Amino acid sequence: MVGVSKGDKSEILELFLKIGLDDRTAKNTIANNKVTANLTAVIHEAAVTDGCERRIGNLLYTVATKYPTNALVHRPTLLRYIVSSKIKTPAQLEAAFSFFASTGSENFEVDEFEEACGVGVEVSSEDIELTVNEVFEENKNTILELRYRTNVGDLFAHVRKRLPWAEPKIVKQLIDARMYELLGERTAADIEKLSKKKEKKEKKEKPEKDEDKKFANDAPVQLPEDLFPNSNFPPPEENYKQVHTEIRFSDGSVLICCNTKEVLDKHLEVTGGNVLTRFPPEPNGYLHIGHAKAMFVDFGLAKERGGYCYLRYDDTNPEAEKKEYIDHIEEIVQWMGWEPFKITYTSDYFQELYELAVELIRRGHAYVDHQTPEEIKEYREKKMNSPWRDRPIAESLKLFEDMKNGRIEEGKATLRMKQDMQNDNFNMYDLIAYRIKFTPHPHAGDKWCIYPSYDYAHCIVDSIENITHSLCTLEFETRRASYFWLLHALGLYQPYVWEYSRLNVSNTVMSKRKLNFLVTNKYVDGWDDPCLMTLAGLRRRGVTSTSINAFVEGIGISRSDSLIRLDRLEYHIREELNKTAPRTMVVLNPLKVVITNMESGTIMHLDAKRWPDAQADDASAFYKVPFSNVVYIEHSDFRMKDSKDYYGLAPGKSVLLRYAFPIKCTEVILSDDKETILQIQAEYDPSKKTKPKGVLHWVAEPSPGVNPLRVEVRLFDKLFNSENPAELDDWLSDLNPDSKVVIPEAYAEPSLHSAAVGDRFQFERLGYFAVDNDSTPEKLVFNRTVTLRDSFPKGGK
Repeated sequence: MVGVSKGDKSEILELFLKIGLDDRTAKNTIANNKVTANLTAVIHEAAVTDGCERRIGNLLYTVATKYPTNALVHRPTLLRYIVSSKIKTPAQLEAAFSFFASTGSENFEVDEFEEACGVGVEVSSEDIELTVNEVFEENKNTILELRYRTNVGDLFAHVRKRLPWAEPKIVKQLIDARMYELLGERTAADIEKLSKKKEKKEKKEKPEKDEDKKFANDAPVQLPEDLFPNSNFPPPEENYKQVHTEIRFSDGSVLICCNTKEVLDKHLEVTGGNVLTRFPPEPNGYLHIGHAKAMFVDFGLAKERGGYCYLRYDDTNPEAEKKEYIDHIEEIVQWMGWEPFKITYTSDYFQELYELAVELIRRGHAYVDHQTPEEIKEYREKKMNSPWRDRPIAESLKLFEDMKNGRIEEGKATLRMKQDMQNDNFNMYDLIAYRIKFTPHPHAGDKWCIYPSYDYAHCIVDSIENITHSLCTLEFETRRASYFWLLHALGLYQPYVWEYSRLNVSNTVMSKRKLNFLVTNKYVDGWDDPCLMTLAGLRRRGVTSTSINAFVEGIGISRSDSLIRLDRLEYHIREELNKTAPRTMVVLNPLKVVITNMESGTIMHLDAKRWPDAQADDASAFYKVPFSNVVYIEHSDFRMKDSKDYYGLAPGKSVLLRYAFPIKCTEVILSDDKETILQIQAEYDPSKKTKPKGVLHWVAEPSPGVNPLRVEVRLFDKLFNSENPAELDDWLSDLNPDSKVVIPEAYAEPSLHSAAVGDRFQFERLGYFAVDNDSTPEKLVFNRTVTLRDSFPKGGK
């Protein structure tokens, strides 16, 4: 798929649309060469190049993205079953994947395959409804007692156990309907009980110092009906059927990783069959908008399945981590509308991780190495074993203990996993498990001088915390082999792993390394600079968490990488602020207008609308604005020469001042250079008989000789000129010099004096703005959140 022409892309897009993919999914798929090649091959193998039903097309898409690579010889057989509708549900397809993954390239019995996949089994809506009713009848007393505290996931599991081939969406709809039929609307008591249960859980699980923390978010997250459209994740109780991955070694052997029934039973005994996910940020910087998608996926799956999501700090590198980042992450997660089940740290498990490392050495799967970083890099490039790889186990055990006790200098030894240095996957090149760092840890203190690596700790802590679904972005897909190799080597429970595309937004950088460079080198004003796509920066700019979540939901969750244009985020921001931000008037570059036919000192207090659809009998929908003989309009709303397509003010021309009166320019006062406009003189029409086309916003002197309220306004724009600055060698030269323009002396209408930090407004004809935390009692500062879609296109130049 390298170098596909525009013509080829249009043909491929048409092919994908023919099988029922929606336009967005089809275009996102084309952006991923690997998936495009797979899906194109699948469509031709299935002989549906002329099109097929959308239901079949969705299954074909899943085959293209998830079919086990060790059984490609059987893929045409599976496609025949799909096209003939013998396999027609995601559950059947997942069962087929499991069957072929375990079969590999060997022959199989058709009867066994059809039985494993439920071929020929018809589950009608009536069958599902009958089973749902049976499950509710059996659990009726518990449901009536717990009401809406009932774990719906358990009910779902009971139904799926009896009807494994039932359509999940229908099962969920019938369970929800039956709950409502049995319990009715949620009562105040239900809400109170849920709140008390939550408080009790928090008191039990959180340190006392955290109990009194208050976090404000814009609104709880409302999940779409089908959050993961192309992924049929297995329920926890079926996690022994999944072949998680095949690890192919350079000697030709193959390790098939999956849970045994015994390991899974032990896991289920602890979890009660609940779905458990985790959001695992590293506290080495502030979270950015990409983390918003990760939260939506991790917390969203748990919420969708009636389960729980950990907030786990992946704090294995004490040199890069700070308490500031830890505090920020907890606050921003809650601001985004998510409530963690527990807050944990990888460092909470340092002792267990150390003991498991000792066990790994004992089993012959790890060794202490003395190569320098440069030597390790060189040996990996040459696929050569370390000279210390085959040292005696007892020697490695002694040296590892010396590392722990601080007897070996930093940089003189590491613990490495004994994997496969000749493997085709570079993530199997004897990855480092532990390194020496004589650095105190922000959470664990100075107890340790050896710290585990991400590759060692991440999968083990997933297992220790009994995570059922480990979700991460696609760049971690090549780490699957190492992830499951280590859990298999230690005989630990293995979560189900699924990768999705990361969120890439145009005209910015998302790399924490680059963000940190911008912050530490003062290219921006801290991690919460409104120019940045950090969540703190977006919040300070005036963006709501609900609009960010709506943006993430709108782009969807898939395995297709693409660059999302910034204007898609801006669309969701405008959609919300249009409904929630009250209107007001501010003049950025004031031009004085003296109304000569109005007596000086006369002040009228006029009604102005806070909302476009304000009803006349609703006093709260209006605010008072003073109107006097001195008003200010935008400099850009006046020009000396009029034209047909211009709706602003010009000599001899009339405009309407919004909520006030028509005015007509009668004279222009220029400076000595005969070009600079100092003042406009005008007459107003108190009868309002004049009907000009142009409507301007304005601000008046609130009393004779007193200037309007002075405010500072900061106009923010995209941080980089290029859509994808991360691809540029000299990315810093692409910084937009106009990403922040400060207007120190704008004029605002008087009621804004009482605005508080975080308040959001629409400045009429200018855009949406929020009060910045740099504001003082003497002077308010406003940040432009986003422009209006059609900000007076017929204005003057």
